[in-house]
Amino acid sequence: MNCEQLQLCPRVSAALRRVHMKSVQDVVCVSGPDLQRLTGLSYSDVQQLITAAAAACRRNPPITALQLQRGMSGARLSLGCPVLDRLLRGGLPVGGVTELAGKSGAGKTQLGLQLCLSVQYPAEHGGLGAGALYVCTEDSFPIKRLHQLIGEQLALRSDVPVDLIERLHFSDHVYIEHAADLDSLQMCLNRRAPLLLARGLVRLIVVDSVAALFRAEFQADDWLERNRQLLTFSSTLHRLSQEFSTPVLCINQVTDVFSQSHDHMGPLSSSVSPALGLAWANQVMVRLMISRLQEMVARNDQRSALRRLEVVFAPHLAHDGQNAAVWREGLRGVESWTSNTK
Repeated sequence: MNCEQLQLCPRVSAALRRVHMKSVQDVVCVSGPDLQRLTGLSYSDVQQLITAAAAACRRNPPITALQLQRGMSGARLSLGCPVLDRLLRGGLPVGGVTELAGKSGAGKTQLGLQLCLSVQYPAEHGGLGAGALYVCTEDSFPIKRLHQLIGEQLALRSDVPVDLIERLHFSDHVYIEHAADLDSLQMCLNRRAPLLLARGLVRLIVVDSVAALFRAEFQADDWLERNRQLLTFSSTLHRLSQEFSTPVLCINQVTDVFSQSHDHMGPLSSSVSPALGLAWANQVMVRLMISRLQEMVARNDQRSALRRLEVVFAPHLAHDGQNAAVWREGLRGVESWTSNTK
């Protein structure tokens, strides 16, 4: 959609023409502060622009009705916890891209690892009977924590027969790829991922994290190329997800919001918003956010900071949330607890 169709005031339209921003996609891929810096517009003008662009995206969503129908009516990948599964009506939709955003230490990678094990269970126990491809873009893969989660599967999955858990060789079916730049990321998704999916070796793709490379490789003036690369990356994920009926989890960083009252991409109670802007937000079917709270919870000899997992938007879910905690066996929903402040 062309920016001229947004019915903006002449001052805003002239500023966009001056910096060669012609399409709505050009606008939504740039953060509010960067828009102010590039265009020289005031804060209120930028807010008008962002609101108009967001409305245009909602009128012209990139996700098709067929994709939504497949994502809502198909199978689900269990999170390995019945309390958290209730929040998501069974787990992650199969055949769609789910984003999990949050601050460092909130528990994003914990959930990504947990799903890499959950996917290996048969369908009757919430899995998809195959392994997972875990793509690391910033930190090294947390192999010690993965082995700890594997060793604690009997504690986490008490609903699964013991002999079945003992037969599953979890670590043999988690395929790890490190992508240090966008070229290696695209090579992984265009070559290795289709091969693993076609052979039935994996049925889950985790990218941890999606924002790291796009933030590191581009300066503010490179927004056109950044937009192109971001949309190419998104298109590749959707193609893999739909072709192989595979859930895709993209872990995302967050950025501070400069006006909570105008932010529609994260929980209203949050002072942060998922990175990469509206363009990326319109590429995902489900957006989840996880936050680390001040309260501490205790269970036997373990203590954990309380977490809050929230549904920001999804076509088949209500905007709701669930408290959770990270224990030795993984991330589990918390319905009641003994609160201990730090």
